[in-house]
Amino acid sequence: MRLLAALIAVAAHAAEFADSVMPALEKAGCRHCHGAEGVAASTRLRFPEEGAPAARVAAFGDSLARLVDRAQKDRSPLLLKPTNRVAHAGGERIAKGSSEEKALLAWIDTLAALPPARMRAALEYRDNVASEAAQGAAIRRLTHRQYANTVRDLLKEPSDVSSQFPPEDFVDGFKNQYKSQTLSPTVIELYSAMAEKLAANAFRRGDSRKLIPCDYSGANAARCRSQFVASFGRRAFRRPLTSQETARYEALFRSAPSFLDGARAAIEGMLNSPAFLFRMDRAPRPEWKGFAAAARLSYFLWNTMPGDALLDSAAAGELDSAPGVDRAARRMLDHPHAKEALDEFVAQWLRFDRAFGAARERRTFPQFSNELVQAMAEEAKRFAADLAWNDRDFMDLFRSSRGYPNSSLAAVYGVPAPARDHDAVEFPAAQQRAGLLGQALFLTLTSKPEDTAPTSRGLFIREQFLCQRVPPPPANVDNNLAPLAEERPMTNKERLKEHTVNKACSSCHSLIDPLGFALENFDAIGARREKYKILYYPDEHEAKKPKKTVELDLETAGEIAGIKDSRYTGPAELGQVLARSRECQECIVKQVFRYMTGRRESASDEAPIRASWQAFRDSGFRYRELLISLVKSWDAEPRDGRIARAEPDR
Repeated sequence: MRLLAALIAVAAHAAEFADSVMPALEKAGCRHCHGAEGVAASTRLRFPEEGAPAARVAAFGDSLARLVDRAQKDRSPLLLKPTNRVAHAGGERIAKGSSEEKALLAWIDTLAALPPARMRAALEYRDNVASEAAQGAAIRRLTHRQYANTVRDLLKEPSDVSSQFPPEDFVDGFKNQYKSQTLSPTVIELYSAMAEKLAANAFRRGDSRKLIPCDYSGANAARCRSQFVASFGRRAFRRPLTSQETARYEALFRSAPSFLDGARAAIEGMLNSPAFLFRMDRAPRPEWKGFAAAARLSYFLWNTMPGDALLDSAAAGELDSAPGVDRAARRMLDHPHAKEALDEFVAQWLRFDRAFGAARERRTFPQFSNELVQAMAEEAKRFAADLAWNDRDFMDLFRSSRGYPNSSLAAVYGVPAPARDHDAVEFPAAQQRAGLLGQALFLTLTSKPEDTAPTSRGLFIREQFLCQRVPPPPANVDNNLAPLAEERPMTNKERLKEHTVNKACSSCHSLIDPLGFALENFDAIGARREKYKILYYPDEHEAKKPKKTVELDLETAGEIAGIKDSRYTGPAELGQVLARSRECQECIVKQVFRYMTGRRESASDEAPIRASWQAFRDSGFRYRELLISLVKSWDAEPRDGRIARAEPDR
């Protein structure tokens, strides 16, 4: 009876939190800042992931005991912070005297009375929380870029076939995430047509591409056929063929009228196979474990298929241990494919697509063009590549005064053109350019057609460089800025002041707008400006010259809410703050982790991510060492013992 009574009490306790307190906290929007990716993720309050099981929600409710003063319950941070009785970056989230506050007060009473054993468990919640395993899938579809790179290396195909497929969606910042890799009927038809075309091209001029590894004349044909199916199949599927697959493709080969026609048929069949279109992250068969490791390494570090040497290492069991993976990865990072893979990561992480889709008001920015945007993208790639492959401090991404413009981009920057396009140049200290924050690509993709967008710039920094999610604006909020009336000219900071006085806006905009204001010395294409210039035209559509020009002073000082010692007076200091902050350093690790694994990190990934950050830091923030640490810690086995089967062709 005592046990039954205890179980009933525990259930009632959990229900009290789930039914009244948790809804109050959710309604207040606390999860947005105190979730895994919120700006307050490092504080004592940490929400479980959305959709967490009831047991974890109940444990989270108990963990709030950390925020309860048992001696003076009315002085508990759990009450004072959300009601803004003490300074709270999020402002008042729970109104004083509301039903939500009453629920919170009742829960504080409950927590203050927890028995010692429950209190110990409550205080250990954050350290011991066990997230469900990040399931992922055992197989991942090749992205369009990976498909193009793979057929380039497999078939020596000279054309870039990725342009033949429809655009891929960005999910969680990248185009290679599990959640985005569905197959539509249109894409399936395109794969089939592409397989036929590529197979036909492979032998259009005989075996000029040297795809047949043996002499196939006369009596040698049968032996060479088997050798071709085995060797080409291993490269196409990134693993040895099964006996059933071997029989299938040899039969397909034999049904053709000539040897090359047979090879063409076998290639087309393999290119249509799921074993080609999808790659293994985990091995559905024990004997394929090394080959799954080879595929993981290759598509992460090279963004293409494994080469023969890596497949041989897999076959020899050399990739079954962390030292073996370390050796293989270091060899791979010296290959040109690794440089191409970094370019692809940078292009997705920094959202080059937004810059390529940008437009500018022609009267204000007559030099803007597609060619200029191409130069911006090339500069960003060369900048990241220099830091990565010359083993520089990768956190200089946010503080370096070096750029890589061509002559057109140098004119935008107001510096002499380099001797050769995209050679390194040093920006004058007076310009206060700080790494990516001072380069035209970032400044362009976070601006509007006619002017800068401080909110967009701040949001990009929060999401891409600090890995913090900012809640979306409330419904029916007017996002339009106050008009630039001729009789009352204002800077963007003045026009955005409404964001700080409107309670519906202030809690989020106080997190992002100040970051954008720090960069107001750079206009919508990245040129330096000392004043905020407003041009008033007599006729918006016809006049070419402004009738009046007004220049206003800019205010660029501020601090990063949620980061200690983060005061800055302008863009250069903002870059320094980001580079030295653990939040930004860990975000680099998280972004690479997401790109590597094809998914957003979960609570169960905290330990390996923290270990990789420590390795990154201890190496002096060398990008190579970050990659090595991540690939060695990549947990290839599902934590719940189950695996999604990637069945071979029958």
